[in-house]
Amino acid sequence: MPSNGKGHPQKIGWIGAGRMGIPMAEKLIKTGYDVSVWNRTRAKAEPLAKAGGKVVEHLSDLKNVDVLFSIVSTGKDVQEVLYGKTGVCSQGGKIPPIVVDCSTISVEDSAAVREKLKQLGADFVAAPMSGNAKVIKAAKASAVVSGDEAVCKAVMPIIEVFAQRGVSYVGEGELARVCKIAHNVMLGVVIENLIEITLLTNKMGVPRHAFLSFLNNSALGSMFTRYKSPALVNLDWTTTFTPELLRKDLDLGLELGREIDVPMPVTAAAREMLQSHFGAATAQKNPQEYLQKDFAALAETMALLAGMKLTSENKNVPTGLET
Repeated sequence: MPSNGKGHPQKIGWIGAGRMGIPMAEKLIKTGYDVSVWNRTRAKAEPLAKAGGKVVEHLSDLKNVDVLFSIVSTGKDVQEVLYGKTGVCSQGGKIPPIVVDCSTISVEDSAAVREKLKQLGADFVAAPMSGNAKVIKAAKASAVVSGDEAVCKAVMPIIEVFAQRGVSYVGEGELARVCKIAHNVMLGVVIENLIEITLLTNKMGVPRHAFLSFLNNSALGSMFTRYKSPALVNLDWTTTFTPELLRKDLDLGLELGREIDVPMPVTAAAREMLQSHFGAATAQKNPQEYLQKDFAALAETMALLAGMKLTSENKNVPTGLET
């Protein structure tokens, strides 16, 4: 395999330059990998070109890379970009030998992609991420992978470049998808409970920043509660993850629970509370734009249900991601 002159022999293809995709690919580029990038909206990939990546016009331009990564929104999107009408192998039928997908998709969609790629002669690694753009930039993201063990271990050093907290191999097939769905179910449950208890103490007279400082310094504090604290204190709903994507993942979790007879009453309650946020959004001037704000904006809906009107406390609150 020819070297790119920077110490990394693999040529990397990258599909997806969204909130997560850009910092992930950027880390590979800055580490010295030869990275070619495609994104549906080319302009969104331009920051990666400035960082030293190559932005390609067509998905088929990625068919000769050694390892192909994708991070898109849905299982349908994964299938479309890999082997759809204008997908990577749409011209000549060639697909890179290893495809790594970092999206959060259903077990069924992932299995369908794996089977199709097997027919095309490619190995498939499911590698969903834990974290957001800020977490990735702070080198505190992690990933979970599944598939053929030898293939997974071969690509884990690449994944570790942007998942610096660690990459966990959990087994064959789509087990990584199960782990990521479970992870995001907990995300939904925790944010709602965090909002509940913050509103409870706030309504009783405790400033939100003071309560969250106490919580974050306690045994119950976590990376998540810390980096969400500034949002809850200052009502900063800069998007890291949308309510729609969270709802999708809660539904995936509930569906798995029904399939294998695991009761998930807490998840079901969290899902219903999240749904109320979609209803409350209709009172906004621009409901669709409002629903593109961060999922932590659910705090405004829950505050209304508690008879509260939140205002920013304008406090400089640490995120826990400072380097």
